Amino acid sequence: MIKQTMRPRPKGRDAYRYFSSFATRWRDNDQYGHMNNAVYYELFDSAVNKFLIDSGILALAGDETLFLVASSGCDYFTDVAYPDDVEVGIAIRRIGSSSITYDIGLFLAAADTTAATGFFVHVNVASDDQRPCPIDSATREKCAALVVSADD
Repeated sequence: MIKQTMRPRPKGRDAYRYFSSFATRWRDNDQYGHMNNAVYYELFDSAVNKFLIDSGILALAGDETLFLVASSGCDYFTDVAYPDDVEVGIAIRRIGSSSITYDIGLFLAAADTTAATGFFVHVNVASDDQRPCPIDSATREKCAALVVSADD
């Protein structure tokens, strides 16, 4: 029997709990006239880290632990190009003992559905040896507001 997988579909704004706005730049476009795929990942990374900074989880210097990207992916639905303004929504799908899985949606500024959706898995590691370590209770508490169920 052939296993049939569902094709990814755009998501609405209600699938995300935290939003950041970004302006695209001239250099974001590639030779085909749309935003290069690497820029989507830069925006995903910026949005997740903005949440971590805004919530006080990431202090940028002197932390005993830090989050490293272990896995990521993206599905594209609508072209994005300079001079589009975009908004990146994030939600948390799962908080494990040492990892957080984010759902990410990139929206054209006035759009109700995503131009691209992605995921980002962060692993919490010790700053000195970069070995995985448990996520502390304060971080879990701050992330709880972004958690969505599989049905969302």
